[in-house]
Amino acid sequence: MHLTLSAAAHRPAAAAEPQGGIAGWAAGLVETFGGPGAGAAIALENVFPPLPSEVILPLTGFAASQGVLSIASALFWTTLGSVVGAVVLYGVGAVFGRERMHAWWAKLPLVKASDLVRTEAWFARHGTKAVLLGRMVPVFRSLISVPAGVERMPLPVFVALTTAGSLVWNTVLVMAGYLLGDQWDVVGAYVGVASKVVLGLAVVALAVYVTMRVRGRGREKP
Repeated sequence: MHLTLSAAAHRPAAAAEPQGGIAGWAAGLVETFGGPGAGAAIALENVFPPLPSEVILPLTGFAASQGVLSIASALFWTTLGSVVGAVVLYGVGAVFGRERMHAWWAKLPLVKASDLVRTEAWFARHGTKAVLLGRMVPVFRSLISVPAGVERMPLPVFVALTTAGSLVWNTVLVMAGYLLGDQWDVVGAYVGVASKVVLGLAVVALAVYVTMRVRGRGREKP
């Protein structure tokens, strides 16, 4: 990775200069293709959540600080990439459909059809907020697109909410990388901690749910 350009020549050697792994791959895309490369990386991140936006976006901001691309280009292309990736997962949910979802749900242990019905009702009431705010939560920002597709949220509404939420998330992380410069990787460390907290809470919630379902079924037995 050579995101050093002229400005970097006057800076201390940066431990954050990515040479390999996901950071190196993303940096190569940005350096070679500029904004479209950053957009492609984020589109893939939306489809494959293990690719961390908290690395790709600050790195794109760092590239902008080095003159590889402009801030406007970085925000435009990463937001476009977010929308494209989200629409792909929306399409997966739409193709899967409610009937298949119900058939698959009925085969799962510890759940009832009424649970899915209640979930659908919740999404009908709060789906717009979930899609908008979900774009700012790691991992969830990708997964929320699937139920939106299953429930056939109007595509223009989905795209508008995804664009708005993604623009906020992308702006915060890209600008953080831009302002931190060589220390762009600090952003990923902090967001990574937040991601682990969110995932930890989700695991706890799932464990509580499963426990309650098991106990509930135990009481139902004669």
